[in-house]
Amino acid sequence: MIESMPPAEVADSERFERLGLDADAGAVARAREDFARWLGRFFDLDAVRSSDLVLATNEALANAAEFAYVLDDRPGTIDMQAAYHPDQQTLTVEICDHGTWRTPQTDPTPRTRGRGIPLMKTLSDEATIEGSTDGTRVRLAWRGVART
Repeated sequence: MIESMPPAEVADSERFERLGLDADAGAVARAREDFARWLGRFFDLDAVRSSDLVLATNEALANAAEFAYVLDDRPGTIDMQAAYHPDQQTLTVEICDHGTWRTPQTDPTPRTRGRGIPLMKTLSDEATIEGSTDGTRVRLAWRGVART
């Protein structure tokens, strides 16, 4: 029997990667905490801006963990890649899954859920979400990010 590969982890001054994360709440929480520590170590962000980056990224991770593999027979994985572009002082984060895209509901009744995508768009300078037959890719970007 072939054993699964452990998730790949990279964290240096220009990249943060967590590849092959289990699509579950525990893995998402650990990735969020690692990401927050990485931001604090390498970037000059005030508490509000740091919180915005972490919250928007967490929403993308949580959506992938909760929704991407609902229709699958077995658990899936999530890939997270953050990259700093020093020449543009831009930080980008990409969250990818290999599950099935679900169109967000447009039900006019009040809900307690469904705020993740609007949060990602509000908290980042740029947010794109691309669903395909191969999964979903969320790309978030923040401009004017300085290093420590």
